[in-house]
Amino acid sequence: MTSNGTTSIPSGLDRPLRVERYALMMGAFNEERYIETTLRAVVAQTHLPVRWVIVDDCSSDNTPALVEKYARDYPFISLHRMTKAHPRDLIAHVTAVNAAYDLLRHESFDCVGNLDADVSFEPSYFGRLLQEFDRDPKLGIAGGCLYEQQRLGVWKRRSRSERSVPNAIQMFRRDCYEGIGGYRALKYGAPDWYAEVHARMIGWHTQSFPDLPAYHHRTTGAAGGILRNSFRGGLVAYTFGSHPLFEVLKSLRRIPSRPMVFGALYRIAGFVAGYLKREPRLVSPDFIQFLRSEQYSRMSTMIGDGLRECLPATIQGRAER
Repeated sequence: MTSNGTTSIPSGLDRPLRVERYALMMGAFNEERYIETTLRAVVAQTHLPVRWVIVDDCSSDNTPALVEKYARDYPFISLHRMTKAHPRDLIAHVTAVNAAYDLLRHESFDCVGNLDADVSFEPSYFGRLLQEFDRDPKLGIAGGCLYEQQRLGVWKRRSRSERSVPNAIQMFRRDCYEGIGGYRALKYGAPDWYAEVHARMIGWHTQSFPDLPAYHHRTTGAAGGILRNSFRGGLVAYTFGSHPLFEVLKSLRRIPSRPMVFGALYRIAGFVAGYLKREPRLVSPDFIQFLRSEQYSRMSTMIGDGLRECLPATIQGRAER
């Protein structure tokens, strides 16, 4: 605030914010290699959070000490340590993030963001992101575009979908987050995907913004193996009720991505395994119906784009005429 009571304009913004207060939450387990990069990125923001709760999930390395070092200099950072032993599975991280939100409930804020402990971004990132929430009152989930390092000095955008925001950098309007009940612990993971579909079901918009880059310093799936992660992605899709044809088309589009061919095959194998194992659906019939209605629309676009790529330019020109 300025001396006359108006909101100051952080660097990179073109007008004062109405949606200006945000909090952050993070679950961290043995992240000493990367977490200081994230800590530095957040404390350098021109628009700082009102509070950032980091839940250390029984780390055996130097993670809590690094967080405590920054918390001494930046009072908005607080560390909560979980000490009860539990399985190191896909539910553990969601449990840690939900514990962080429980510690934030009494705070006053407009938006809440989840961060992985291995991301970084420019100093104006959160201020500019809040501006997007300001512009669209129905924006429920937003974030920048996530880039992952392929080799030294080369970063590749992880997803081209502007309706999807990766879990590593998801920011929620508070009413949206509480409206969907926060993150849901699911057997095969993907709480971010579930949150986005659920948010759109109840009328919120979800969007990533290409002009807001964020950098993921550990490749997605690296901790558990890329092929294993692809197989799990197929199981997630099955338990969410994803349409089989959509999964085939999606996997075909991923063939050029590394690991070439095998990533797509493993995802399809995981999806088929869901049928063979008769895995229970983990979502409601209404969720499945809504997800498939979105997928029908996307399949029309995917098939149309595919035909345009395959047809010679001369035939395309005649068709357009």
